[in-house]
Amino acid sequence: MKRVAILHYASPPIVGGVESTIAYHARGLADLGYAVRVISGSGSTFDPRVETIIDPLFGSSAPEVLNVKRELDRGEVTESFWQLVDTIRARLHEALKDCEVCIAHNITSLHKNLALTQALVSAGNGSRRRLIAWTHDLAWMNAQYLPELHSGAPWDLLRQPWPNVRYVTVSEARRAELAELLGIPQEHIAVVVPGVDPARFLHWTPTMCMLAERLRLLDADGILLLPARITRRKNIELGIKVLHAMRDLSGRDYRLIVSGPPGPHNPANPGYLGELLRLRQELGVEDSAHLLYAYGEGDQPLIPDDDTMSNLFTLADALLFPSMQEGFGIPIIEAGLAGIPVFCADIPPLRRTAQHDAYYFDPIKGAPRDIAAAIISTLEVSAPHRLRLRVRKQYRWDVLIRTHVVPLVEGK
Repeated sequence: MKRVAILHYASPPIVGGVESTIAYHARGLADLGYAVRVISGSGSTFDPRVETIIDPLFGSSAPEVLNVKRELDRGEVTESFWQLVDTIRARLHEALKDCEVCIAHNITSLHKNLALTQALVSAGNGSRRRLIAWTHDLAWMNAQYLPELHSGAPWDLLRQPWPNVRYVTVSEARRAELAELLGIPQEHIAVVVPGVDPARFLHWTPTMCMLAERLRLLDADGILLLPARITRRKNIELGIKVLHAMRDLSGRDYRLIVSGPPGPHNPANPGYLGELLRLRQELGVEDSAHLLYAYGEGDQPLIPDDDTMSNLFTLADALLFPSMQEGFGIPIIEAGLAGIPVFCADIPPLRRTAQHDAYYFDPIKGAPRDIAAAIISTLEVSAPHRLRLRVRKQYRWDVLIRTHVVPLVEGK
């Protein structure tokens, strides 16, 4: 695997949008086996797998850098600038030693440390190392910065295309701006948007992380949560039939999660659990109707704790609660707090709780296909559902790194 350097003025644990991107890129590439080295002016080690080199001269706040910037802002290119360039060039050469790829964030487009920008140009001369210019911000396209910019070197480095450099921007809009600034076709610039890590953002438990990975939950087109013990009055067979109908009607990868453990019967023995397992097999939904009890360790069933149940509610797209008997129906109010739509049996306790804010069906006579059609139509017209589905599938850091960052690193 290649050794990849990631260069910026600052790096984690410094807080910032670029620094966050660096952290996820570094971790994601390390997960895939790449040797990653983060090089910056401030920060510290944030992952034991990621080598970190901190040199204040690579940043934007070292006294030497600030002194030179004050001169440059006045339009003065003094000997102090070129001396700083020489010093940084030597240190950068050592920091980039044995790296085959360098991802430089904003160094080619911002003027926070033009000596570093100049040194980076020199470091690439005659080198076989590939440079990826990751562009978040453009000094020359920002009215706030224009008074600090001047014609000629070194400011023109920020508005001229560099040879043998792969340009990347974080949005289509930024790509259009960069193409206009550099005078190059937009198709020569890659767009790789930032992402999100659901597990970190939603504070998933280890159990939730395990389930999401093993069941590929984040790749699903929709997730129905049925929080109940596996007992007959919970009417779980209707939930399985509804799932089958949803998949059949839509051709999409809908999932059902039954969170509770089974009764005392062994799955191999006759009983309600055995009926559910046979039904799941007959309908061909063994890989999409997930009975979480089966993911415990050894002979112990998995029983999600409160935090994991909270995670399941925030991940689910809808609550499916077909129970034929309930004293109250706590999942209804939990779904309300989680902000997901409720599809439930039309029985008095649930209707009193959800009132006019749920979708009801007859738990005994209701046709699974009709219930499925109602769920599908509700989700398809829901803007929040469509957005969260797109985020789950397209904006996860692991997906972005695998499908966009790795090809860039590999020169594809």
